[in-house]
Amino acid sequence: MVSHSSAATASTGGNPFLRAVSAISTFAGWCSAAMIMSAVVITCQMIFIRFVLNGSTVWQTEAVIYLAIGSTLIGLPYVQRLRGHVNVDLVPLALSNKARLIMSIFTLSLSALMVAVILWYSFEHWHLTYERNWKSDTIWGVRLWIPYLALPVGFGLFLLQLIADLVAVILKIDKPFGLEDK
Repeated sequence: MVSHSSAATASTGGNPFLRAVSAISTFAGWCSAAMIMSAVVITCQMIFIRFVLNGSTVWQTEAVIYLAIGSTLIGLPYVQRLRGHVNVDLVPLALSNKARLIMSIFTLSLSALMVAVILWYSFEHWHLTYERNWKSDTIWGVRLWIPYLALPVGFGLFLLQLIADLVAVILKIDKPFGLEDK
């Protein structure tokens, strides 16, 4: 059974910046999907080793956790591009076109500001783990800067997609909230 998503993809209108950001967000989505698939394969391998071969596992659980968290963060820009984040459109539907545009610019700007703050602190945290060469307290002892890199990369790409969405709305390439004019 094939179903179609009701989510509207962010419009690029032939704008080179918007097309580049769209391509980057799509690539991030593919990377996120690959991370999920890797986590599934590792989980199956772990189950086989533990319950069929009656062996012990060292790195699998930790790797699956890092991959799942990383895929969530790396997938943020792709979900934003597809308009897949939670969106309550009751208020925008009740507004006039001009008020909807103003509200869209305000919410995208505020979202970008909040993500920029998270990006700043996530980069700071990642850099600290890199400088101090922190390792996990497990047998595997993975260098934590590697999985923590998903924080600044994911939020950086998410911020880039939010800025692209804001540019698209300001340049009238995309409709505010993806809603058609009244």
